[in-house]
Amino acid sequence: MNDLVRQHTALGTGDLEWLHLLVSEWQLLSDLSFADLVLWLPTEDGTRYVSVAQMRPNTGPTSYQDDMVGHLVPRGRRPLLDVALDEGRIVREGDPEWREEVPVRVESIPVRREGRVLGVIARNTNLLTVRTPSRLELTYLQSASDLAQMIAGGAFPFPGQQVGMDRAPRVGDGFIRLDAEGVVQYASPNALSAYHRLGLATDLVGLPLGPTTADLAPTRGPVDESLVKLASGWAPREAEIEGADCVIQLRAIPLKPKGERIGSLILLRDVTELRRRERELITKDATIREIHHRVKNNLQTVAALLRLQARRIGAAGDTNARAALEEAVRRVGSIAIVHETLSQNLDERVEFDEIADRVIMMVAELSPDGRVVGRRTGRFGILDAATATPLSMVLTEVLQNALEHGFGPSERGTIDVLAVRTEVPRGPGRLLVTVEDDGRGLPAGFDPRGGGNLGLQIVRTLVEGELGGRFDMVPAEERGTRVVLDLPLEPEKR
Repeated sequence: MNDLVRQHTALGTGDLEWLHLLVSEWQLLSDLSFADLVLWLPTEDGTRYVSVAQMRPNTGPTSYQDDMVGHLVPRGRRPLLDVALDEGRIVREGDPEWREEVPVRVESIPVRREGRVLGVIARNTNLLTVRTPSRLELTYLQSASDLAQMIAGGAFPFPGQQVGMDRAPRVGDGFIRLDAEGVVQYASPNALSAYHRLGLATDLVGLPLGPTTADLAPTRGPVDESLVKLASGWAPREAEIEGADCVIQLRAIPLKPKGERIGSLILLRDVTELRRRERELITKDATIREIHHRVKNNLQTVAALLRLQARRIGAAGDTNARAALEEAVRRVGSIAIVHETLSQNLDERVEFDEIADRVIMMVAELSPDGRVVGRRTGRFGILDAATATPLSMVLTEVLQNALEHGFGPSERGTIDVLAVRTEVPRGPGRLLVTVEDDGRGLPAGFDPRGGGNLGLQIVRTLVEGELGGRFDMVPAEERGTRVVLDLPLEPEKR
C-alpha cells in the first residue's frame, strides 16, 4: 500500500498512517457487512482512482475472485465513487451489478480524516445467497451501518488503538451488542458460551454487561472499575478476564455514528488454550535456560579442576603435561562461553560475534605482553546452537595453533579473523571464515589433510564431520598462514 499511495496520490505521511490504521481494523466492517471491501484513492491529478487495499469477509461469500489491489479506473467509470468522494456521504443508490452471473450490491463509504475525504471504501455484497436474515445477521448489519457512518465522519478507527489482525477477537469468535446504558441487546452463541465458562448461569440479554463481568471475574478486593467501564463499552479498550478454568479476551468498540454514543460492540474470544500453551512455552524456555546455565557452571568447574591439576603438574616439572591440560582448559572454556550465551536467550540461537570476540580474547591471554594481537572483521551473525558450539571449539583451536606455532617467544604480529555470510534465496546459506596470521608460515612439506597436532585433528573432525563444511590450511599471500572454513548455515542441510 505504501508504494501505491506514494506513486499515485498526493497524500502525506499522516494520511498514510490513518489508512494503515483503517486497514488494520476493517476486517471487522467486512465481517459485519458480509461484504468485500476495496479502498479506492483518487490519483494526484484527480482523473483516476487506484485501489490500494482489499478485504474479503469471513462471514460470507466473496464478490471478487481476483485481486483488485493496484487496479486503476478512470473517474466517471464508477459513479458511486465520484458521489461519495465529492459529497462526502455514504452512497447506496443504484441497482445491483452483475459479475460473472453473480448479483453484487455496491455501496460507497467515504474515508474522512480531520475533515478531509481521503478516499472511498467500496462495499460489495454478494447477493446470490441472500435469505431471510436472522437476529444475528440483522444485528451484524446494523452494527456495520453504524461503523460505516463513523468512518464517513472520521470517528473510526480510533487513533492510537491499532490492533494486530492476528490476535484481536473477530466477529465470529464472540459478539455482543450493548445499548447506550451498557445493557446487552444481543449476544451471539459463542459469546454466551464464553460467559457460561466464566460462571454465568443465565442468559446475557437484558443484563448490564459491566457489573455482570466484574461479578464473574475472580477478585479479592473492591470491584475493578476499569473492567466495569470496559465491559460497558464506554471507551475503546482491551482486557483479559481469567476465570477459574478459562481466559476470555474482551475488546470494546463504542458506537458513535452521529457523534453521540448510542451503544457499543463487545468482541470476545476464549483464549484459554492459547494462554495455556504460552505458559508451557515460557516454562520450557526457563527450563532450557536453566539447563544451559548449569552446564556452563559445570564446565567452568571442570576447567577449574583441570587448571588446578595443570599447576600441580607444572610444579613437578612436567611442562608437556601442563601444556596439554591448559589446552583442555581452553577447549572446555570455549564451550562454556556458548552455553553462557544460550542461557540468556529465549531460543537455541546466539549472536556469534560476541562469542568470537570472547574466544579471541581468551586465546590472546596466551600472549600476556600483547606481542600478538587478534582482531575480527565481518559478521558471523546469528547461529543455531548446533553450529555455535562446535564452531567455538574450531575457532579456539585455530587461533591457539596460529599463536603457538606461527610466532616465536619474542616475535610480534597479528591474527585476523574474517567472517562473511552468504545468504541464498533458495537453499542454505554459507559462512566463510578466514583466519590469517603474519607469522613464520607452514613448515616445508606440511600436509593439512593428514598432518598436524591434536588441535588440527579436532578441527578437521568438527568441520567436516559435525559441521558438514570444508577445511583448508594454505600459505598466506605475503607471509604467514591462512586457514579457511567453509560451512553451511543450516544444520538440517548437512
